[in-house]
Amino acid sequence: MHPLAGLLRFIFHLLYHPFAWSYDIVAATVSLGRWQDWIRAVVPFIKGPHVLELGHGPGHLQRILLSRGLFVVGLDESRQMGRIAKKRLSGSNYTQPKLSRGLAQAIPFSRGSFETVLSTFPSNYIFDPSTLQEVHRTLRNGGRFIVLPVAWIIGNKPMERYAAGLFRVTGQAPSEPVEIVSERLKQPFLQAGFEAKIEQVEVKSSLVLIVIAEKR
Repeated sequence: MHPLAGLLRFIFHLLYHPFAWSYDIVAATVSLGRWQDWIRAVVPFIKGPHVLELGHGPGHLQRILLSRGLFVVGLDESRQMGRIAKKRLSGSNYTQPKLSRGLAQAIPFSRGSFETVLSTFPSNYIFDPSTLQEVHRTLRNGGRFIVLPVAWIIGNKPMERYAAGLFRVTGQAPSEPVEIVSERLKQPFLQAGFEAKIEQVEVKSSLVLIVIAEKR
């Protein structure tokens, strides 16, 4: 691992906990303002009205899904993010936000509760066999586990090239070809009993990979 990658992981841990108030600013800066556009890319792949978001963060995707009339639940282990998301959602005209604090490895919902479970830019907990087992349990038959693990900035403007290089150096974007990354990403889901495929979506001079894992 490049030394910057370890440092960046530590910084993002701080951003997700004691400095959660600055998360949006940092995420927008490092992504050149595309962070929220990237997370919206998962919306067309959602199946059914009952949705669980793992790692809801500051609540942006929760708000988008609620605006579409879906029954949405959020789960996050960060108390600080829970407060931020609750404040963001409570100030809207949507139904009372359903946010819980907990771990993806021990989802506090019953078997077959959701048609879709999703997560955008999660850390490695998402590939933990316990997480995959819990998601499989809480999904209904035919349900989808949607994960957006990585994005590449592919534009040719100077700032885009700089940001893309920084993402590669810090490990936020893999340096291998997309096809190799896609095959590697599918393996944990296949081993957990899902059928899995990878969707490539272009968003504002960026490429995001989305794992679609279905419970059969």
